[in-house]
Amino acid sequence: MQIPEFDFDPRTRVVFGQGTLGRLGELVKEFGGSKVLLVSDQGLKAAGHEDRAKSYLAEAGLGVAVFDDVHPNPTTDDIEAGVVFAREERVDFIVGLGGGSSMDCAKGINFLLTNGGKMSDFQGVGKATKPMLPLIAVPTTSGTGSEAQSFAIIADPNTHMKMACGDKKAAARVAILDPDLTLTMPNSVRAATGIDAISHAIESYVTQKRNPVSQLFSRKAWWRLSQSFLTSLAEPQNVDANGSMLIGAHFAGAAIENSMLGATHALANPLSAHCDLIHGIAIGVLLPHVIRYNGSIPEIADLYGKLAEDAGLCKQSEAKATDLLADFITDLVRQAQQPTRLSECEVDESLSLFETMASEAAEQWTGKNNPRPVSIASLLELYRCAY
Repeated sequence: MQIPEFDFDPRTRVVFGQGTLGRLGELVKEFGGSKVLLVSDQGLKAAGHEDRAKSYLAEAGLGVAVFDDVHPNPTTDDIEAGVVFAREERVDFIVGLGGGSSMDCAKGINFLLTNGGKMSDFQGVGKATKPMLPLIAVPTTSGTGSEAQSFAIIADPNTHMKMACGDKKAAARVAILDPDLTLTMPNSVRAATGIDAISHAIESYVTQKRNPVSQLFSRKAWWRLSQSFLTSLAEPQNVDANGSMLIGAHFAGAAIENSMLGATHALANPLSAHCDLIHGIAIGVLLPHVIRYNGSIPEIADLYGKLAEDAGLCKQSEAKATDLLADFITDLVRQAQQPTRLSECEVDESLSLFETMASEAAEQWTGKNNPRPVSIASLLELYRCAY
């Protein structure tokens, strides 16, 4: 079988294991850091993780400045406030501690602190012209995989639409994956972030940009996530299940870095912007419909069959594999006690709203990588199917 061309450029060292947050100070010093900007949020502060990180940095003789006013789905306002704070503190190193919001905010701050300008200047790929500060990313949810990516996903404060700002220089030098940090997640967060990670594995496996390396990460991520998700919900203190979810989310994030995402995420972003719908909930509703839409392409149906077989649903060659995979996702969402229809999410079935969202979804960078081309009309139909 001919192997297609690809360019695999890993940037992030991965440190995994219980208690590995304790190595934070040591790792910062390896890269020559002396004054650390710790980007976190109020939830992490309440859970005690922020203080633990601070103590490990202080024990290593490092200065620490904490910016923990990060909001979910950070906007350019969050980034600009963080940059003002970081400049005053004269930091030379950044640590992003938390979910995707904290890590994205840390990366966004790094863009502007080192390169100046505003976030919109960096929308797209490779727009930063100057070196950036070293970054360590420490996820506390098993969801976004942001610690494995060079993209900062930042929202416009007025429209709430998200823009992707990517540059290899923004990638974390180290990702610390400590399962202990995920044990404090509320189950609602565990469910929403876990479904998001599962969608990353499935979407990245079939995108137009997929390659042998990205698919290796995607499939291994899918296997871990599909096997561990319900256990992590039923047994929130199960370290093995949480560790497997954390690794799976990271592998899925690494796949995204190579292959990008698809129509599910293009559809989800306008829903979050207009209806204030939690990202992972929107994903859980939409993903089964996108799977069925893409499964009309025989090559993609075959790939879905491999995932279905990995999950023990059927043999890869079975014609019904796509439907079985879609039904399996719906069942996972239902067992996670999340809605499976937009009508359950207090989304207004207004034609004008759906048309607006479909038009916006068509402009999302993720949709452009979907294996089956999408249009405003097809995206509108997917919203209607999900309702």
